[in-house]
Amino acid sequence: MNDGHGRIDTPPANCAQCDAVCCRLTVVLQPEEQFPAHLTTTLPSGLRVMAQDEEGWCVALDGARMNCGIYDSRPAVCRRFVMDGPYCHAVREEYFEQRDGGIPLALR
Repeated sequence: MNDGHGRIDTPPANCAQCDAVCCRLTVVLQPEEQFPAHLTTTLPSGLRVMAQDEEGWCVALDGARMNCGIYDSRPAVCRRFVMDGPYCHAVREEYFEQRDGGIPLALR
């Protein structure tokens, strides 16, 4: 999917038809955000984040439907993540580069 200029030409983002790449990012929680303990963890640095499963997916992801299981109460940083916005494009481009290049995916 190279665009001829050395960039990966990613298809337009659509959360209903996406690989949920953003659900593999580290989601840092704000101090005032309250989530059940089984959904969160604390990093060695002291940051409280959404927990990830053994494959690197956010534990709030509904894997059968590939959507957020806590969408209505999702963290603030997830609310600011704009579908098809610049950061979404950057994350997806990195994902496609790794996937298409045969490099094992590990976006942590």
